[in-house]
Amino acid sequence: MKLRNLAELLYQALETELGGEQLYRAAIENAVDADVKEEWTKYLEETRTHQEILKKVFAVAGLDPATESIGRRIVRSRGQALVAAIEVARQADDPKLGELVAAECIVEAESKDHQNWTLLGLLAEHLDGALRETIQGAFDEVSDQEAEHLFHSMGWARELWLDFAGAPAVLPPPEEEKHVKTQIGAAQAGQPTASDRV
Repeated sequence: MKLRNLAELLYQALETELGGEQLYRAAIENAVDADVKEEWTKYLEETRTHQEILKKVFAVAGLDPATESIGRRIVRSRGQALVAAIEVARQADDPKLGELVAAECIVEAESKDHQNWTLLGLLAEHLDGALRETIQGAFDEVSDQEAEHLFHSMGWARELWLDFAGAPAVLPPPEEEKHVKTQIGAAQAGQPTASDRV
């Protein structure tokens, strides 16, 4: 395995989590729906925990969490752009539009976050010793939460859009009610019947 490239993934994963903290802080300010605000507050706390878990991986890998890389700078720039979009949307005349923009920005950020953790889980299989054990343990601890962040956020964004457009919406979304943690589950939950929509 190319350990230098594994290190790059770890740097990007940490930067994604650091940016995620800023993203959720901004998103919470845009939240109108009490349930979505509660959800995003929960994800903010979990994101902070994920940062600490990654720092433990860095210690075992002998990496400095402050190290910069080109990939890390790109991830930071993308995260800052998402936070800026949320802040611009906060100025909209319609608070529900601000909430919707925040939801969409979360989906975008959580897509990268979910991918980072999925890759770390796959790469752990090709390592050995303490590094394998530490990365696998981190993945096992975080992967369900990351799946929930992504798939539930996708459901929130979809249903908030329907509500914003004046169509029947299911809030909280079915992904939330069914505790979805897989892509298949998300696809099935995202197809509520007409009677589910109010």
